[in-house]
Amino acid sequence: MHVGFIGLGVMGRPMALRLASAGTPLVVWNRTPERAEPLRAAGAEVAADPAEVFARAEVVLLMLADEAAVDAVLGRGTPALAARVAGRTVVHMGTTSPEYSHAVEADVRAAGGRYVEAPVSGSRVPAERGQLVAMLAGEEEAVAAVRPLLAPMCREAFGCGAVPGALLMKLAVNIFLITQVTGLTEAFHFAERQGLDRRLFLDVLDAGPMASAVSRMKAPKLRERDFAVQAAALDVLKNNRLIAEAARKARLASPLLDVCHTLFEETVARGHGGEDMVAVLRAIEARTAEAP
Repeated sequence: MHVGFIGLGVMGRPMALRLASAGTPLVVWNRTPERAEPLRAAGAEVAADPAEVFARAEVVLLMLADEAAVDAVLGRGTPALAARVAGRTVVHMGTTSPEYSHAVEADVRAAGGRYVEAPVSGSRVPAERGQLVAMLAGEEEAVAAVRPLLAPMCREAFGCGAVPGALLMKLAVNIFLITQVTGLTEAFHFAERQGLDRRLFLDVLDAGPMASAVSRMKAPKLRERDFAVQAAALDVLKNNRLIAEAARKARLASPLLDVCHTLFEETVARGHGGEDMVAVLRAIEARTAEAP
């Protein structure tokens, strides 16, 4: 039996290509068919629809944009759900609300399937290099069966207990990511507008204790005003909203995240949602331009 992979977007396609390159027998599907062509060239088989993927695979990895896409692929709320997932393991690798994931697990298990949460930390470049970090949650036996399949895509995988532990972990990690990149971008804007040499500023930053893999990936993009997508601003805004909702439900303060939330809303509203998250620079620049 093949491994199924559904969702070949900015993250999904390089992840699936890593699996194909490692020799994993793969059957894939994407709503936009042309996005599957690089997988076909890499030796994967391309299904006509999601039902074919489930029919041919014991384990199906989902890397989908949102809850509506997951529901559509699974056939939730219809008889198709049981037909697709019975005897199969569904691996949810995208980022959705923890409550939603918990509900999907209940539906999949009631239909005779198994369910594993496996969101990943990392953007397009780590996905291309097989350097993602996975967080796993679900029944121990199902998690143990899925873990080896992730090796070509992920340099590490951490068990996070029961569902929705992995998604809660992903949201916690993303608080740091979002505030870190926004802080780097604001610091860059400050240095540039003060007349400092941009390259020198970034060299000083890189030599100091704040340097990180994230700053080393994003600093050149800021310097060159390269907004080609690694992690899209619109996706960052979606994640920000999910974290804010989870925080409100738990009655937790999230002051830094709330500021970032507003900045990414402004970035997307200005038409830059499809650009990399460092495009938050555009929102900061706009505020400077509008300052009295």
